Amino acid sequence: MGLGVFVIANDFTALSVAIPKIEQDLHTRLTLAQWVINGYALVFGVLIVTGGRLADLFGRKRVFMIGATIFAVFSLVCGLMPTVGLLIAGRALMGAGGALMWPAILGLTYALLPEGKKGLAGGLILGVAGLGNTVGPLLGGWLTDAVSWRVVFFVNLPVTAFAMLVTHRQVTESRATAGAHGIDYPGIALLSLGAVAILLALDQASSAGWANPVILALLGGGAALLAVFLLTERRLGERALVPADVLRNPVFAACCAVVLLLSAIFFAALLYLPQYLEVVLGYSAIGAGAGLLPMMGVFAVTSFVAGTLYSHLGPRLAVSAGAALLAIGIFMLSFTGSGMPYSSLVPGMCVLGVGVGLFYSSVTTAAVTALDPARSSLAGGIVYMCQIAGGAIGLGLNTAIVLSAASLSAGISLAFRIDAALAVAGFIVSAAFVRGPHRSPAHRAVASAHHRVRA
Repeated sequence: MGLGVFVIANDFTALSVAIPKIEQDLHTRLTLAQWVINGYALVFGVLIVTGGRLADLFGRKRVFMIGATIFAVFSLVCGLMPTVGLLIAGRALMGAGGALMWPAILGLTYALLPEGKKGLAGGLILGVAGLGNTVGPLLGGWLTDAVSWRVVFFVNLPVTAFAMLVTHRQVTESRATAGAHGIDYPGIALLSLGAVAILLALDQASSAGWANPVILALLGGGAALLAVFLLTERRLGERALVPADVLRNPVFAACCAVVLLLSAIFFAALLYLPQYLEVVLGYSAIGAGAGLLPMMGVFAVTSFVAGTLYSHLGPRLAVSAGAALLAIGIFMLSFTGSGMPYSSLVPGMCVLGVGVGLFYSSVTTAAVTALDPARSSLAGGIVYMCQIAGGAIGLGLNTAIVLSAASLSAGISLAFRIDAALAVAGFIVSAAFVRGPHRSPAHRAVASAHHRVRA
């Protein structure tokens, strides 16, 4: 299952270094070629909540296998596509497969571990994701230079096939709720269309301008669709895509709010640190990618040990410590306006990497365990959607600040300091509202029965 996470995370970053070659081979321009990456991320972010709900209803192992099949098949298709339009369409379908896989993997991993080891699940999954994100640009760059960008897609096939084979043979099905409630088709449509409108607006606002009528229409329409979605969900009870007990859980809501506040930091660092290295310090593209290794490597290592820290510290301290380290790390990196050399950036990147690794694994575990075990895949999907939404909003804010500044380094400096202020706000929310699950006797009985059935 970790290999499944690896190929999903790797595909977020592996093609970033191959875009110039894709432009050249498919005779297209950057504004269209970038949708090879954006289309994958957009569809993944929009459908991940639906994927989580389907996994809880119809079996997490089954949904993982379906999603992995879609992901592998369209990896092969993408590697064969002759035009950029068909490539983008294939990437969108790969994103749909990944949206089924990710929450199903989270739910299966949490179900496999006993109550006292739940913290390990978030650390294992986020650690592998960090490793995939880290390896992506290096693997993608090497394959693109040595053979072709098409091979980046082809390597997904044997890895995904092996992951499916072992999961099929070794992992017991985990279904917390029978499928009798049916599928909330109106909820899926409203949430998907609303999320697409808002995420598309945020993606295009930096180039089209926030006052552009199309951007305003997308934001307004998306907000209206999400409002209708919330009103509709209240009337559907257990059949809702996002049931009422999820919406009303204060700890889960606090976790989602903290993720929204802090996700701008990691996204902004991934975008603007390489730009600083290339434009200000004169690094090459490959050198800038390698320059991120201190942050990404520490992120991956910390994620793997975060489960143990979570078990010892508890959710409040673990999440709050992660938020505090994110604030400190991005603030340390905010002195780019003074022309910091690379050696001076490394301590801040390391602190930031520790914060990212501790925060995301801990907040995911806190959110998932705040709800009934029947909601674990859905909870993981919602948290990840909040991460993508918060990152998109934060990137829009950061880009507006950077573009309005007198220089790139000054703009990055100001944007990172505002990100640090958002992280402080997230720290306050986590310290005040995130706590361990206080479950009712009925809730504990469900969890106990869930583990007995799985066993």
